Amino acid sequence: MPDLYAVIGNPVSHSKSPLIHSAFAQQTQQSMQYTALLAPIGGFKMTVENFRQQGGKGLNVTVPFKLEAFQLSTRLTERATIAQAVNTLKFDDDEILGDNTDGAGLVCDIELNLSIPIAAKRILLLGAGGAARGVILPLLQKHPALLAVANRTISKAKMLQEQFMMYGNIAAGDFSQFSKEKFDIIINATSASLHNELPGIGPGAFKHAELAYDMMYNLDAYTPFLKFAQQHGARQLADGIGMLVEQAAESFFVWRHVKPQTKPVIAMLKSANKI
Repeated sequence: MPDLYAVIGNPVSHSKSPLIHSAFAQQTQQSMQYTALLAPIGGFKMTVENFRQQGGKGLNVTVPFKLEAFQLSTRLTERATIAQAVNTLKFDDDEILGDNTDGAGLVCDIELNLSIPIAAKRILLLGAGGAARGVILPLLQKHPALLAVANRTISKAKMLQEQFMMYGNIAAGDFSQFSKEKFDIIINATSASLHNELPGIGPGAFKHAELAYDMMYNLDAYTPFLKFAQQHGARQLADGIGMLVEQAAESFFVWRHVKPQTKPVIAMLKSANKI
């Protein structure tokens, strides 16, 4: 029997993770099966336990369960400990290993696939939930001039500022506070695009932006965030497909100790893109 893996989230039917990991498995000749798992709100722990009882070996965790996955883990990697959010679970007997590959995937996509260096850039990160938590440290480790975290609830952004201020220059505020400042890279880490909505950032922030990056994705069209960014001056647009594939490759390595090639899989996904 092939080893069983899945992506767990709510919603999750849109996820391309099964396609990505099936491609990785074929490429690396790994015997594994990968599916999508919808967990009800309030039912994450039970859904994970049922999956383990069915022989599941590991899970990718997407919104809104990354903080619950952190709490469920019995052992954490350093990057998950610092992020206090988990997007990768590995089951080994009674142990639940929690890891976070989001930041590594984002940085790799921006710097290697999009050829945009992060060092000395002014970065605006929208959102202060689990998705944002997972990418702050890897971004700061690239030494940007500033990483500003904007969130509707300022207290959540300030908590992240306090948590990560020892690692680099990080600021915190609400959306209106940063709407008129100049940024080189603007990253949407909110879940607004999942609901076909816009985060609350004003148009002025995009006037000088070299890159507008949405961690969510829609292969049929630009997300509302990317459309808004394009209309207001962002020079380059990118959705989360590259990040999704890169972080998936990191997760695949955690589970299988094999690093797949990402560029063919990114190209496969983008070939279906109607943009």
